[in-house]
Amino acid sequence: MSFCTAVNCIDGRVQLPVIRYLQQSFGVLYVDLVTEPGPALSLAGSVDADDEIKMSILRRVAISIDAHGSGLIAVAAHADCAGNPAGREEKWRQITESAAVLAERFPAVSILGLWVDERWSVSPVCNLGPAAEAGGQDY
Repeated sequence: MSFCTAVNCIDGRVQLPVIRYLQQSFGVLYVDLVTEPGPALSLAGSVDADDEIKMSILRRVAISIDAHGSGLIAVAAHADCAGNPAGREEKWRQITESAAVLAERFPAVSILGLWVDERWSVSPVCNLGPAAEAGGQDY
């Protein structure tokens, strides 16, 4: 597979760490970026004000899947986020909920939740979808 999709914060500090992690861990050449301030908050939230943002994110992810054949969607959150000032545990909950939203909307695609810490190190939080169910990482 050549493409995957990253739903990531607009913060420029987290772009390259997430791209590099996905390229090195899954052998993809290209990472389509869907960026929003604190996207895990918008995807996980049930607040009406976030519905427009949530739908926008989902439309952009669908374009990546349809146009580029992306077989993996990563949703990331990070420390020191201006768009989502919640603590680490809350952000991990949001990542997990966001991954579930994405898995429900795109059941044929593998979903990965990622955390970017204060040192810009990327760690997996959750793994959903076909590859996780099969016990592998064939993205």
